[in-house]
Amino acid sequence: MMNERVRYNDFSGFMSSYFPYKVQKISVNAGFTCPNRDGTRGYGGCTYCNNQSFNPAYCHTEKSVARQVAEGVSFFSRKYPRMKYLAYFQAYTNTYAELETLKRMYEEALEVDGVVGLVIGTRPDCMPEALLDYLEELGRRTFLLVEYGIESTDNSTLKRINRGHSYECTVDAVERTARRHILTGGHVILGLPGEDRERILVQAARISELPLNTLKLHQLQLVRGTRMAHEYEEHPDRFHLYDVDEYVDLVVDYVERLRPDIVLERFVSQSPKELLIAPDWGLKNYEFTEKVRKRLAQRDTWQGKYYGRK
Repeated sequence: MMNERVRYNDFSGFMSSYFPYKVQKISVNAGFTCPNRDGTRGYGGCTYCNNQSFNPAYCHTEKSVARQVAEGVSFFSRKYPRMKYLAYFQAYTNTYAELETLKRMYEEALEVDGVVGLVIGTRPDCMPEALLDYLEELGRRTFLLVEYGIESTDNSTLKRINRGHSYECTVDAVERTARRHILTGGHVILGLPGEDRERILVQAARISELPLNTLKLHQLQLVRGTRMAHEYEEHPDRFHLYDVDEYVDLVVDYVERLRPDIVLERFVSQSPKELLIAPDWGLKNYEFTEKVRKRLAQRDTWQGKYYGRK
């Protein structure tokens, strides 16, 4: 019988190949904006986006990067004194500033005691070569993962959600980053309006063509204060919101078509209850992950089972 742990490439196994101890991400809100909000690419941001849904209580932009990280470390270290940390630049576009400003912020986070690396979340249209030069050097001296918001591989969907860049831009950014031997991650949203099961599974094949090390899958969530929430209110027929079991099966179908070596960091996200409109499954991330594990076993299937098949 197949070892249940190897039915998909999980993130904890990936991290244990880099660190001999437990590692926790500490989210940082460094006060960045986004070129899709300030007029450089567009206004209003992506239709699904409310960045309040990303930030833990210790993330406040009036606090320095070092203080946010230090408070996050303090929060976790009381319970896990031997744990180490990755500073996770998460909210908005964390490569969208002058190079010297970015260097200062990243280095400030790395100076906090217990921090052993960085995760930098950004957009594919915000990765200039000069920054890649620096990140390549940085990646030689500390753990570094650059995570791109891909969201969809379909240009019509990207336009519909006001993403502000094309899929070709994503391909270019991911390839340029991976060529520098920088660990490269991606994030996609399953269930965006207009994308049915067939189109979502085609996405898995296209994602597999990218030189990604890691991937996050998230279900579509309708969050208060977003343009998509307003659209849903006016035209609910344009949306398909998955129930738990249906989404579990979609995830398994997707994973079967993914390249086997891509590390799957997560399958769902959790917006704060006060911001979430739907779907509200009432499950923690680990509870949903357990459902995926069980479904993989029930179906006797695994990541990459159908990879490369037409």
